[in-house]
Amino acid sequence: MMKILLLEDDQILCASLKEFLELEGYLVDVAHRGPDVFDLTYDETYDLYILDVNVPEVDGFDVLASLKEAGDETPAIYITALTDINSISKGFAIGAEDYIKKPFDPEELVIRIKRKYQKEDVLLRLNDIVYNPTTRVLQKDGQTIGLGEVQQNIFHTLITEQNKIVDSYTLMDFLEQPSANALRVNLAKLKNKLGIEIKNIRAQGYMIENL
Repeated sequence: MMKILLLEDDQILCASLKEFLELEGYLVDVAHRGPDVFDLTYDETYDLYILDVNVPEVDGFDVLASLKEAGDETPAIYITALTDINSISKGFAIGAEDYIKKPFDPEELVIRIKRKYQKEDVLLRLNDIVYNPTTRVLQKDGQTIGLGEVQQNIFHTLITEQNKIVDSYTLMDFLEQPSANALRVNLAKLKNKLGIEIKNIRAQGYMIENL
């Protein structure tokens, strides 16, 4: 699922855009001041930045310039009321890939995101199972299957590492009370629920083979 960082100091507009983007299926974190972006990007990685320019403390131009100087290659869109040619030129010179003039229709923003930045979902297949690792939607025989958080994380890790051994300690990290026995119980439930084979590679870990 695409993760977006939105910098906008107008809190009403920010809340509206966040809600609109989330309804389109995006994960959205928000910042109202320039320094908030640095705090968020210190701990998180994003697929796209949407940046206003006139924001408190550090403006959107300086925010993106600082990120680029630090080697951050995340694509960025400016949304701003600054419509003079100098501002537009500056935004592109800093490294923005798009520039939307306020006011704008949120649908226009979504169209541009889908056209330029959203990657096609790559589906993983295993027998009668189809899994979307981006949305984490799992289907078996065309029916959506819900897994609990623990088994979902275990399955996601194994299926995205098909034909590779995943060590037991990595999988046990998903358990509330990690132990080898608890892991085996969850793997057994997962195998029965989905009708799949999960190989136990002795003293190494577990693996899903795509034959």
